Amino acid sequence: MFFVNTLDTAGLGNRSYLAGGERAAVAVDPPRDIDRVIAAAAVRGVRIALVVETHLHNDYVSGGLELARTTGARYLVPAAAQVSFARTPVADGDTARVDEGITLRAMATPGHTPHHTSYVLEEDGRAVAAFTGGSLLIGGVGRPDLVEPRLTEQLARAQHASVRLLADTLDDEVAVLPTHGFGSFCSAGRGAGATTTTVGAERGSNEALVKDVDTFVADLLAGLDDIPAYYAHMGPANAAGPSPIDLTPPVPADAERVAQRLAAGEWVVDLRSRVAFAEGHVAGSFNFEGTGAPATYLAWLIPWGRPVTLLASTAEEIADAQRELARVGIDRPVATATGTPESWVRTPDELRSFARSDFAGLAAARRHGGAPVILDVRRNSERAGGAIPGSVHIPLHQLPGRLGEIPPGVVWVHCAGGMRAAIGASLLDAAGREVVAVDDGFEAARAAGLTAAVA
Repeated sequence: MFFVNTLDTAGLGNRSYLAGGERAAVAVDPPRDIDRVIAAAAVRGVRIALVVETHLHNDYVSGGLELARTTGARYLVPAAAQVSFARTPVADGDTARVDEGITLRAMATPGHTPHHTSYVLEEDGRAVAAFTGGSLLIGGVGRPDLVEPRLTEQLARAQHASVRLLADTLDDEVAVLPTHGFGSFCSAGRGAGATTTTVGAERGSNEALVKDVDTFVADLLAGLDDIPAYYAHMGPANAAGPSPIDLTPPVPADAERVAQRLAAGEWVVDLRSRVAFAEGHVAGSFNFEGTGAPATYLAWLIPWGRPVTLLASTAEEIADAQRELARVGIDRPVATATGTPESWVRTPDELRSFARSDFAGLAAARRHGGAPVILDVRRNSERAGGAIPGSVHIPLHQLPGRLGEIPPGVVWVHCAGGMRAAIGASLLDAAGREVVAVDDGFEAARAAGLTAAVA
């Protein structure tokens, strides 16, 4: 009897899988922190016999090479992927034994990347699940624009054909198990909001299966948003062969060391909640909530290679963030500190705070206080659905380089829910601006009559 275990990496919107039988298993698209995969195999009491990649990932550092080295498993990588390490190249139609009666069959499904390969899990010759990576997602597909701009339309057309190949080849009851599509910026299209699906469920809902190729490609390309800046570093790292993850505790920092890090122009990142940060924080530090998606947004905004110091209430919060950041190649914070802001500064005047409000408060400020500066840090696709007239629009990932475009005055920063507004407010606060972080859902702005459609 086969099994499939799902390993969620929620901060990146990705999934990895461990699948197999009674004695052996295959790890599919494993995360860099391979201890999670090894632990899952131990719970199952199985040996990891195979490690497979559906493609060279652009959004995270793979743990595949190190997992194969650690377990002695065969490492299967699409043959057309250009890599600098030894592996077993996989071509369309190749099969590999996982366990007694359980095999893996490769299917070339280009689109997300030119070499993208899906893997069909078969039990006694019958397909039971398809690991579709960045090809067939739940209600959509993986985006085709991460490799080379000149290939984007060609890959979009290949994506349409690949999804249809999967649907034409596999029975309705076959489970579809994608790597992307759970909040990942690697996914494209509207998605379905579901967390599980089958080939049959996708037939009537997936954009690639309900639209002709020209309509699908036009809609897909029109809906593509900005690519996270750190993606440019993930593909080369995975092609070169990532180094093993190092999660040993970083050097502890006292108040003097924190001040030195700030004076050197390095990034000091406060992982506490946005509420706690607004109430009091080290002047010059930035707020990336540890309970949000610190890896995604920190990696997107920080100048690549800039040293990072982490501040948090507890050592456990530091460890969690260190693990998340390592998944996207931000290794070894130069220092960390735990406790309270008062213990991270030399004198009380090195502490700052700023106000928080909601959209009702913003509406009141407009009525009674003139024309406050309103900064919208949502992405272009979000703003297209409605915006506050007169607001300044700078997507969060562009904000560090565009601070000079924000008019003088108190700046009310908003996003769609509050987390990105807090990050943006912390960037402005560190630059010496007076800010108010709008910690509210954007539907409240509509309810307050603040929004209008964007042409």
